[in-house]
Amino acid sequence: MPSISKRRSSALVLALLAVELIDELVFGARNAAWPMLRGDLRLTYEQIGILLSIPTIVAGVIEPAIGVLGDTRRRRSLLLGGGVVFAASLALTAASPSWIVLLISFAAFNPASGAFVGLSQATLMDLSGDRHEKDMARWVVAGSIGVAAGTGLIAIVARAGQSWRTAFVILAVMSIAAVVVVGRTGAARETGDSSGGALLGELGAGFHDALRAFRRPDVRRWLALLECANFLMDLFGDFLALYLVDVAHATAMQAVLGVALFTGVGLGGDALLVPLLERVDGLRYLRLSVALSIIVFPALLLAPTIPLKLAAIVSIALLNSGWYSIPQARLYAAMPGQSGTVMTLANTFGLAGAIIPALLGTIAARAGLGPTMWLLLAGPIGLFLGLPRSHEANSSDHTSA
Repeated sequence: MPSISKRRSSALVLALLAVELIDELVFGARNAAWPMLRGDLRLTYEQIGILLSIPTIVAGVIEPAIGVLGDTRRRRSLLLGGGVVFAASLALTAASPSWIVLLISFAAFNPASGAFVGLSQATLMDLSGDRHEKDMARWVVAGSIGVAAGTGLIAIVARAGQSWRTAFVILAVMSIAAVVVVGRTGAARETGDSSGGALLGELGAGFHDALRAFRRPDVRRWLALLECANFLMDLFGDFLALYLVDVAHATAMQAVLGVALFTGVGLGGDALLVPLLERVDGLRYLRLSVALSIIVFPALLLAPTIPLKLAAIVSIALLNSGWYSIPQARLYAAMPGQSGTVMTLANTFGLAGAIIPALLGTIAARAGLGPTMWLLLAGPIGLFLGLPRSHEANSSDHTSA
């Protein structure tokens, strides 16, 4: 019996990691495809900024309720239902004839990803025990593989003379397969509160618990640091291909190479982080890598040639390994048994950060993308200043326990 239980647990963990891989496949493909999308649909910088911001705002409104209900018996239904919408939104992206339809597909995708991917992560953390940082590092490795493969998918499609739409059709089919795999492993059956209760009552109690958790300074700190970390992660990745083409005057294939290096080297860094965290304190590593990035990022923007810029991109990709997994793991550790509530707080707090891509797009339309990229330096600076010392983190961990 123990061996059967162990096999089932291993299958569940693999299924959850596969969900993250699929999600980041989409992210990597979209980042690499931006120049193609812009050319096909005649997008402006403002429209691109809105495409990056509005879906995040929609998700920020919907996902808090998903997270709250994710700590109840409804988790499995939300997770699988989110997967179905996830796949459908990708199909709509592939068929989009205009900017408005593309916006609708993105707006459906983000909250669907919150249900499908966010609750998969919450389930993994519920299974992690006291290994939050290590399992989050594994989660990030799966995601990094997805980002790199997504970038590669766009490169393959482009070389074959196919449209970016072909890539999103492939991703939609893969997503349907992922939903089937997750459903068959029984994901989310073993987690969440199995008690009954009316929907409104569950929501009310859940939001009350979330508000109580948000009052804690350590919880607010990790939420803020996650937003700061995102500046040189997802935000940088969102604008990287456009920066290389429009500012550095790279070719479309050089831009794809830049995104591929950012994701591929990031994958290597994330993989190395897993054994590194067995030997090194996560906060000390994080502080050093952030300090170095504050030096390397301006070097990227000032580099006079494409090869030098690509070298700086490689350095940034290596340095930002762990910027998500370590703060996110610390947030889960600070709120044991409340993995769905962690998702609720992260998405609610993320509403403030959701306007940043639109703001950057507006600034880029008026001042140029080159000067706008300098604003991303605010992220690592805020992260460096906000990181607690080891003794502070240990003290807050004992308090939360």
